[in-house]
Amino acid sequence: MSMKLSGICELVLETDDVGSLASFYRELGLELVLEEDDRVWLALGERCRLGIWPPGEQEFDDRGGRHVHFALSVDRDDLDDLTARLRKRGVEVQGPVEHEGGDRSVYFSDPAGNRVELWNFFRDGDGAEGGVMALAEDGDGA
Repeated sequence: MSMKLSGICELVLETDDVGSLASFYRELGLELVLEEDDRVWLALGERCRLGIWPPGEQEFDDRGGRHVHFALSVDRDDLDDLTARLRKRGVEVQGPVEHEGGDRSVYFSDPAGNRVELWNFFRDGDGAEGGVMALAEDGDGA
C-alpha cells in the first residue's frame, strides 16, 4: 500500500522571548491561533501552524538533527512588500534571488536567529506552477 504525505502541519521554533518572536511573525502577517501560558500558535495557511515555545518544551527527549532554514510561501507582490517592511525594521535581507523557472525568494534571520526564506512560486499565464514545483510535478526534481 502506497501512502502519501500531504504537507507540513506544524513547525515549532524555540526562543527565550516567545512574545517578541510571536510579534515579529505577526508583523509579517501570520494570525494568532492560540496563546497559552508559555507558548503561542500562529496560522501558516489553512492547515499549518507555527508554534513558538520556550527552550526545552518538546514532548520528547531526543532533539534530532539541525534545520538549515524554512521557507514561507508568499505571493509575488507580497514578497516585495514584506522585503521592504523587513528592511525598514532593520532586518538584513539577502536577495531577492531569482531561481530557475521564475521563482523568487529572499532570506533573513528572525529575532531568535532562525534562517527564514520567503519564497514566491512562479506561475505562468495559465496559472500553472513553474520553477521547483513544476520540476517536482514533471518528475525532474526527485
